[in-house]
Amino acid sequence: MFWWERNNLRLIQTNLREVDAALNVDQLISDLKEFSANTLMMNAGGIFAFYPTKLRYQYQTPYLKQDVLKEVIDKTHQAGMKFIARFDFSKAHESIFKEKPEWFYRTKDGHEVNYNGIVHTCINGYYQQTYSLKMIEEVITKYKVDGIFFNMFGYQTSDYSSNDYGICHCLSCQTRFKEMYQLELPPSNDRSSERYKKYKEFQWRTTKEMLDRIHDFVKKINPHIAISTYNDHKVDIVRNESNTKLTRPHPVWLYSSSENVKAIEDTWEDKLISNCCINAVDLQYRFMGVSKEEVSIRLYESIASGSGLDFCIIGVFDGYSDHRNFPIVKEIFRFHEENEDYFGQLASVEEIALIKPTGPRVMNNKEYFGIFKMLKEQHKPFDVICQHELNSNEAKLESFQLIVIPDIREWEDDQLDVLSRIHKQGVRIVATGQTFTDTNRAEILQSLFDATFIKSTTENDASYLLSQGKQGMEESWVYIDGAFSMINFSESVDQWFPFLSPSTFGPPERAYNHKLSDFHGVGLHQSEYGLNAFITWQPGTLYYQHGYEEHKQLFLHVLNHIEPRSILKTDAASSVEVFINRTANEKYLVQVLNLSGFNGVTYTEPIAMERIQIQLNLDKAPKKITQLNHKKEILFETASDDTILTFHVEQLHRYAAYVIETNNQ
Repeated sequence: MFWWERNNLRLIQTNLREVDAALNVDQLISDLKEFSANTLMMNAGGIFAFYPTKLRYQYQTPYLKQDVLKEVIDKTHQAGMKFIARFDFSKAHESIFKEKPEWFYRTKDGHEVNYNGIVHTCINGYYQQTYSLKMIEEVITKYKVDGIFFNMFGYQTSDYSSNDYGICHCLSCQTRFKEMYQLELPPSNDRSSERYKKYKEFQWRTTKEMLDRIHDFVKKINPHIAISTYNDHKVDIVRNESNTKLTRPHPVWLYSSSENVKAIEDTWEDKLISNCCINAVDLQYRFMGVSKEEVSIRLYESIASGSGLDFCIIGVFDGYSDHRNFPIVKEIFRFHEENEDYFGQLASVEEIALIKPTGPRVMNNKEYFGIFKMLKEQHKPFDVICQHELNSNEAKLESFQLIVIPDIREWEDDQLDVLSRIHKQGVRIVATGQTFTDTNRAEILQSLFDATFIKSTTENDASYLLSQGKQGMEESWVYIDGAFSMINFSESVDQWFPFLSPSTFGPPERAYNHKLSDFHGVGLHQSEYGLNAFITWQPGTLYYQHGYEEHKQLFLHVLNHIEPRSILKTDAASSVEVFINRTANEKYLVQVLNLSGFNGVTYTEPIAMERIQIQLNLDKAPKKITQLNHKKEILFETASDDTILTFHVEQLHRYAAYVIETNNQ
């Protein structure tokens, strides 16, 4: 068993500046102990070397007085911690550019990108393709590192001020793209361009090929070194971030840590996710932290979703300008240390799988995020499975009662084959938006939903869906916007929510004359294997962007009609996030997280909630429930052969966790 497979990271990243080469190592180790950290990630090489290098093109920080990397690694290990060496090959010092300009990124006009004396490199150039391996080799053969991490891996086209310079047009990119596709590089990021679609595939393939080379190179030298970056291919620890950016458009994504973790934890058995909580409010404001309540939510969501803990600051703790979040970080790290046997090896108990759109050409993530949000708010436990890993998860997918496909338009044939096979095993499928509407996907649309695609329209101003009493709902008009798929369902398909065609809406004297069309918002097809539903609009996108409860209720009405069962029932408010899993020792772990302090933009202290009822439909009778936060047993009730369990969260401030032992233990 490799060290990282325990999935119990309590990782601190000190993102060093070049001047930090003179850091006080003893003070750093003391600070890490105060945080209950068991892993340190720190700069080793790439943009700057924090060790005496013998490589000509590895620029060494001029502030290095002794081998600080060796001292940090030695003292980290003496303290019982692991050390992950951080590299950044996306850029290099301008002195290297002057000698080897062909290794670097170029704009369409042939210009380099020089940002404060640091120049962008290219993944297809010699610097990343070959010389980066020399830098890795020097570090992992000279020092006893436990892991290596690559920052900003892949195709980077923006600088730190968010200026985007477009597709790299260096000679290496031009040559390689032409060799692979017999095409010139696309002139722009036009998503409708066939050449650009090929370029996205090119990025996907070449990134994987580079990760293949790094993996084989490192593991041949030492298989016990963990490989980590912001990619899932050939890595042991997938890294992601929960961060903020001042120019990022709203809505603020409340479930950042949960989603980042679930997408990896639920999809792969042989990888773990380390989701980094970035303290800084933005890259240009690294010395002010976000709200402590936001940090608290990020960290609790990480452990509750199946990962460890990961926290990052610029520089080192000694002299860092904003200490406000340190007490809550220490509190959560300490809680994890005291209870780590319950975390990191959580197993799924869910009936629903939500497919995350992944691959070279993702068109609409908002639909996925919106449905993720709906399921969380409704306390419907679910797994997330990445689209490009459907094949490797076919056996797991067969165990679900229901699969939700959120407006995914790009498919590989083998992925569709998986969906067809699991439906024949009785798994029901709900698809939304423009899923399967490409002309070459007519067959699966017909087989799963008994439907024929006519066309899509985005000219939906003043159009509505009519919810009707016969669907068990109050009759009302619900607006739709965005894409609507005009689909003909066969006569045997149960069609819900008639589509009211657009009409005039202004001036108010002319706001009338809506007419029922021949199309509907939902088609429910009872195949010989089970009931499927096609939702012809984008409920997730609308809910993510605007948050109207009506869109959520229409979607959930369809979902509950198809799969009414759930292991969990609760009266918790939608601002409470509930998690349920099996632990490695076959206990159940229920966690509740109070999100009520979030008002859509600002994170404040949550409102304390009392006597939240949790009801679970278990496969074995419970015998004991322990509240982990206070290490005390709590009362519970059972019904129906003692397998239906009810207990109460008497008071919820921020977070609470409950371990349920059953009679077979």
